[in-house]
Amino acid sequence: MRGARNIGTKLRVARIFSALQPSETRLGRNLQPKRSEAASRRVFQLLQTDPSSKARRARLTTSHGVIETPAFMPVGTQGSVKAMSPRELREVQAQIILGNTYHLFVRPGLEVIRHFGGLHRFMKWDGPILTDSGGYQIFSLAKLRKITDDGVHFQNHLDGTPTFISPEIAMEIEATLGSDIAMVLDECPPWPCERDYAARSLEMTIRWAKRCKQRALTLHGGAVACAVPSAPAQGIATPINPLRTADATAQLVFGIVQGATFADLRRESAEATVQIGFDGYAIGGVSVGEPEPEMMLAVENSEPFLPADKPRYVMGLGTPPQMIELIARGVDMFDCVLPTRLARNGTAFTAAGTLNLKNAEFTMDRGPLEEGCACPACREFSRGYLRHLLKAEEILGLRLLTLHNLHSYLDLMRRARAAIEEGVFAAFRREVVGRYATRGNDVQPES
Repeated sequence: MRGARNIGTKLRVARIFSALQPSETRLGRNLQPKRSEAASRRVFQLLQTDPSSKARRARLTTSHGVIETPAFMPVGTQGSVKAMSPRELREVQAQIILGNTYHLFVRPGLEVIRHFGGLHRFMKWDGPILTDSGGYQIFSLAKLRKITDDGVHFQNHLDGTPTFISPEIAMEIEATLGSDIAMVLDECPPWPCERDYAARSLEMTIRWAKRCKQRALTLHGGAVACAVPSAPAQGIATPINPLRTADATAQLVFGIVQGATFADLRRESAEATVQIGFDGYAIGGVSVGEPEPEMMLAVENSEPFLPADKPRYVMGLGTPPQMIELIARGVDMFDCVLPTRLARNGTAFTAAGTLNLKNAEFTMDRGPLEEGCACPACREFSRGYLRHLLKAEEILGLRLLTLHNLHSYLDLMRRARAAIEEGVFAAFRREVVGRYATRGNDVQPES
């Protein structure tokens, strides 16, 4: 995009929204925050832990609302969760959605979004938004980009226009979008990759993270939290000259852990990223084609070196059993395109696994898509009718299936939170993972 290199001189400082105080409503018998009243306005509150695993029940406060975790974030790459309106997202109780910096930078462009007062006002969504920095596009658009230490040179995937995103530009774009959580720019190594490549990529990602934090602080006049852990994980030194605010009055910035499938690189990345100091930490470079055991190992090799008092976010996955297994490994937040993408292919998620509603077996089926589900598709329509809509390529079929899948994912997180609150997460985990069966429809997702 023309003028991208000079974007820093053109962008306005994003508006810093007032924090919303965490709800004082008692959510469960043992769910009062494990902190003093004076700390009740802190960005992240750990409410309860599971004695049988690393599962956590917590609360993340942002400028546009409170997020109860574990939480799933529907993906709205281009300022829209496909086939869903903001009203419908609220009806299925989505707490936060995800947008993509690269795609919104390319189209509609920052001038348009700035004209409408930021991404929230542009898309009429009043809840929290997390924006990915464009790091995944560095991975997914490999044939159209060139990576240097300065940043990434793209050929715009729409019309081939040269585009450049650096760590500083990524933070400027995210500030203009006005997201509640901004991700740093990183490189996501492919799978498989050589150790030397993964190590060099990691070193650059760490350098980029430092630059992202510095630019974020400059943009927000030092108000951006970029918090340090008050109780560092074992073996992690406290970052030098930490800057944080006690209240969620600024755009939060999350660092990203990389390191491919190498355990020592994962630890190195986690420790270095925590040393810089961020408001939360994502585990990236997973679900890029690797087998599921390697994906789980990448998380297991990263999580122990992340601070317990900051949110943890695994990027770009996954299936319902994967999310439950990752909650058990200490993860708080997820995003994935599976529930919306597979809905458009005729696949529904149920507690028992996936169903391909295009199959002939459902032609005369009068039953609901899933017994006991409270979503509009299940309350009002039969499997036979939904199959008809899908086979006839009626848009209503795609919308109803998307509503159901998002409801299924979000309800799974609600049930996981309740299980942790009630001290029965171990049994809940066994039930969800043991009951779920795939039928060849679950795929490795993209962010």
